Amino acid sequence: MNLDDALHTFVVEARELLEQMEEALLDIERGQENDDTINAIFRAAHTIKGSAGLFGLDHIVGFTHVAENVLDKIRGGKLSFNIPLLTLMLSVCDHLNTLMEHVAAGTEPGEDDHVQSRALSEQLQGFLDGQTHAPATASMPAEKTPQVESEGGGEVGTDYWHISLRFGPDLLRSGMDPLSFIRYLATLGRIVSLYTIVDAIPRLSELDPETCYLGFEIAFESEADKSAIEGVFDFVREDSQIRILPPHSKITEYVGLIAALPEDEMRLGDILVKCGTLTPAELDQALQIQSSGGKEQLRPIGEVLVEQSMVQAPVVEAALEKQKQIKESKGGESTLIRVDSSKLDQLINLVGELIIVNSSASLIAQRTGLGELQEVTSTMARMVEEVRDSALSLRMVQIGATFNRFQRVVRDVSKELGKDIRLEISGAETELDKTIVEKIADPLTHLVRNSMDHGIEPAEVRTGRGKPEYGTLKLNAYHDSGSIVIEVSDDGGGLNRDKILAKAVERGLVSPDAVLSDTEIYNLIFEAGFSTADKISNLSGRGVGMDVVRRNIQALRGTIELHSEAGYGSTTRIRLPLTLAIIDGFLVGVGDASYVVPLDMVVECIELTREARQAAGDSERGYLNLRGEVLPYLRLREQFEVDGRQSVRENVVVVQYAGNRAGLVVDELLGEFQTVIKPLGKMFGGVRGIGGFTILGSGEVALILDVPRLMQQAGSSEQQAYAN
Repeated sequence: MNLDDALHTFVVEARELLEQMEEALLDIERGQENDDTINAIFRAAHTIKGSAGLFGLDHIVGFTHVAENVLDKIRGGKLSFNIPLLTLMLSVCDHLNTLMEHVAAGTEPGEDDHVQSRALSEQLQGFLDGQTHAPATASMPAEKTPQVESEGGGEVGTDYWHISLRFGPDLLRSGMDPLSFIRYLATLGRIVSLYTIVDAIPRLSELDPETCYLGFEIAFESEADKSAIEGVFDFVREDSQIRILPPHSKITEYVGLIAALPEDEMRLGDILVKCGTLTPAELDQALQIQSSGGKEQLRPIGEVLVEQSMVQAPVVEAALEKQKQIKESKGGESTLIRVDSSKLDQLINLVGELIIVNSSASLIAQRTGLGELQEVTSTMARMVEEVRDSALSLRMVQIGATFNRFQRVVRDVSKELGKDIRLEISGAETELDKTIVEKIADPLTHLVRNSMDHGIEPAEVRTGRGKPEYGTLKLNAYHDSGSIVIEVSDDGGGLNRDKILAKAVERGLVSPDAVLSDTEIYNLIFEAGFSTADKISNLSGRGVGMDVVRRNIQALRGTIELHSEAGYGSTTRIRLPLTLAIIDGFLVGVGDASYVVPLDMVVECIELTREARQAAGDSERGYLNLRGEVLPYLRLREQFEVDGRQSVRENVVVVQYAGNRAGLVVDELLGEFQTVIKPLGKMFGGVRGIGGFTILGSGEVALILDVPRLMQQAGSSEQQAYAN
């Protein structure tokens, strides 16, 4: 891994940690505070700081260090979370995200960023200076803290930590810089003395420039605890030899250190004296113990705990067994790897090309009539389908991560509006294509903010209507007929039908004498520049947003619809395809043209009877009786003005979408077809009823039908039938 790859990985992981940190802070604000949540926040900040130190990002290290100090006090029970501190920590998350954007872009933070860092650091320092002590039950009293005992030798007199490092030989190959660890260590205290150990360096003829031969002996002055100092070396702990001795350690511990290191004992002893961690007399005592064959005889901490009646023996045994299992599990290979999304996109593109080539091979096999060739292509087609499904599954992600981001949006906007609004999430485990997840976030944000601003009433209005003071906003997702449905609903006052209609008439969108259904009136809010807000605010009122929402949803081959009930709230329902890359299609023919219908939307195929054809005549739209149900249908020949001889026998492909059914009249039914979706160019973006195109095995182009749009057109014939 080179440095650029390592830095990219750091940015990705830091963003994930900040998301987890923000989610944990919001959990605490909702009253779900516990030790695990607090420790998770601390670990996130600690890991970001440590990783930033490896890359020399001192401005991130310095800023995060102050936040980490506050979190450490909270973790130790000396400080507790309150609303101001939670708000401040959320601001810390936001600022760290900003700093990460600079790292990702390869730019330096501006003066405004540095000013913000200083301002937030001062606020954090204020909490440290004015800290309040937690009750005695929050932490173990000092006199109860067990001490590890040793036999043979007293304590050394130094006030310094001693750190012995022997870096692994592959450190440089992994893109790590040994000095970056030393620089990061200096952020936790003062390096009193440092001696570089170069004994492992071979002769010049045997030296490998990519191998690390360095080691260090360090005297270190710091008020940090051992876990914090160990955390500096988290990234190299597995491959390196790291030994950390606290101030006033037993001489026998230094005996063990000298015995474990590969260098000459006298030389190591001399270095320890020069570092200031041992006096000459203490070194003599240590060497005497070493020469007499004495070994470090430290008593295990578990034994001391049992002896002092603080822990029962079975508990210690269980803990040791658990520790053994953890070490064994860490020794195994990880089952998860991180893959760049661009590589997945490339894989999907290659699978798409493979599907097209396989279709061509199958067509050639049919033309030749060779049984063996047909069998081989049939087997290959099945395997290609399995490869396709596996590749697509790699791009499927749960929408829960996107939903959880709105916890913060709801919190901030509700405070800005002065409303008490609570978010409920369901269907978080629903999966869809990552490309759709990335593009749906902005439309959802606008819908959520609109519901909070326009939909949910102030507390006094709600209580007057018999509702609870707090409003409820719901995000829900589920699968339906081969598509995913995302709902944004609220329990507010609903859409004001009369106000929307009056505004539309005022702007000339509809004529004053027009007769519109409730759904048609509600859909007017998606017109560009349309707004019913009485005043402009930071959130709404300028008439921009909802038209962009609809345009973005349609760009994803989706639809959006509104449902509202006065006084009880409204629901915005978005329907999207599961993937934008490859689908199972149903190939049909009309004249000389071929069309693909998404297979998940196909219910059945029936013959268009002579009676139905005579009733409709030559009209583009009509309806037929499908087992007692009125089924509107649309002739694709007339819809797309297809040339060619009309088939004597016509068929109706019955499709279903959003709980409604319609028929598409075609000449031929050509069967199932793996469809690689290709987007239409800008020139054809306005063609209604077409959602893309694909390439057939023959090399010809087949258009992919936009079923929702076609169903809307076919539905007008059903309304005319009822009207007559």
